Amino acid sequence: MGFLIYGGTQEFEFDDRTLAHLKVAITTKLRRQESFLMSWVHPAERGGGRLSVWLAPSIPLVFRFSGSRPPQLNRHWIEVLTEHSHTARGLLVLTETDAAKQTVEQF
Repeated sequence: MGFLIYGGTQEFEFDDRTLAHLKVAITTKLRRQESFLMSWVHPAERGGGRLSVWLAPSIPLVFRFSGSRPPQLNRHWIEVLTEHSHTARGLLVLTETDAAKQTVEQF
């Protein structure tokens, strides 16, 4: 499990594969100086509920992975995450399986 560390103080845990895909989608937006909302369901074993974080280029962001090797990236998953980030709801963290069920044209 890896962590997205936001603002130097908040740590959010994701599996390394999901985090690697989020890293590409998030850095693409931040490189363009675009701020956006990112939301996900918090697992029941960690308290449940939903979380949303406002991501902005001016706020420090760290991606810390537990594994030493980067995973093979799924281009479709990245495209779906990125397309979600352009909507009013913002980037929704989806599983790879859920992303596979969606087409980019749906946005």
